[in-house]
Amino acid sequence: MDRNEREHVIEVTDLRRVYGGGFEAVRGITFSVARGEIFALLGTNGAGKTSTVELLEGLAKPAEGRVRVLGHDPYAERAVVRPRTGVMLQEGGFPSELTVAETARMWAGCVSGARPEGEVLALVGLGRRAGVRVKQLSGGERRRLDLALALIGDPEVLFLDEPTTGLDAEGRRDTWELVRTLRERGTTVLLTTHYLEEAEGLADRLAILHEGRIAAAGTPAEVTASRPARISFELPDNWFLGDLPPLDELGVTGHEVDGRVLRLRTHQLQRAATGLLGWADRAGVELRRLDVRSASLEEAFLGIAREASESKEYAA
Repeated sequence: MDRNEREHVIEVTDLRRVYGGGFEAVRGITFSVARGEIFALLGTNGAGKTSTVELLEGLAKPAEGRVRVLGHDPYAERAVVRPRTGVMLQEGGFPSELTVAETARMWAGCVSGARPEGEVLALVGLGRRAGVRVKQLSGGERRRLDLALALIGDPEVLFLDEPTTGLDAEGRRDTWELVRTLRERGTTVLLTTHYLEEAEGLADRLAILHEGRIAAAGTPAEVTASRPARISFELPDNWFLGDLPPLDELGVTGHEVDGRVLRLRTHQLQRAATGLLGWADRAGVELRRLDVRSASLEEAFLGIAREASESKEYAA
């Protein structure tokens, strides 16, 4: 294993994927994933997430660009890459009459160095359901079985496509904890998800795709830092916007007034909040319904999607 493989387990350079009819689903994206890192791909439906993951898994050949997983081309050298990776698809197709244990045992026979089926079923919370037929499982339990089969070969790289879809809140939290444990053991995880809370809580880094291109990338904190924080409160009776200190001196970049409620936007949250509270203290007024918060990943995601759409409309 060379140094580059140790540092970047997944490398994607100028990657493009084109379907029949000329539709370009992935339009020249570049990113890398380090060993032991959780990397999330986000995007609206049709943004190119699954199309990208399928190229990384070696299920299709790129139209252009370069992909390396563990130092190898996952399509041309699939026989080398596949035994070292685990894949959890959006939907798994299991024989409905087999039991959970039989399904895991069948899958174990297809991989080298398989872990005992009882061990992986216990990991995903299906240990007590081992004797149940697949057709009797709930949707959430089937997702757990999908995850168990992805883990049965003890992969170095794990691809998770919408891993918690269909799970209840408890199942989602359990899956998050399992993914964190895998990272601590050195497993590299690339996941797609529609749950922004999931990406914000799990991912070391992420990329937001929009129409096949990367619109933003970095740590969750870096991506959200590009969006303004918010301060909102109800103006005291007989006080008006003009009675506040000049908003630009507080570092406020924008505001809206909704009746008696004032909403401020700022990239300097501490400065704005300190200045505002200092003014209120000196003036002897109470800022009712005060809410101070940093931007969330959801706000960043929606803002990026909205701005990209507005830019497209303007260009048209």
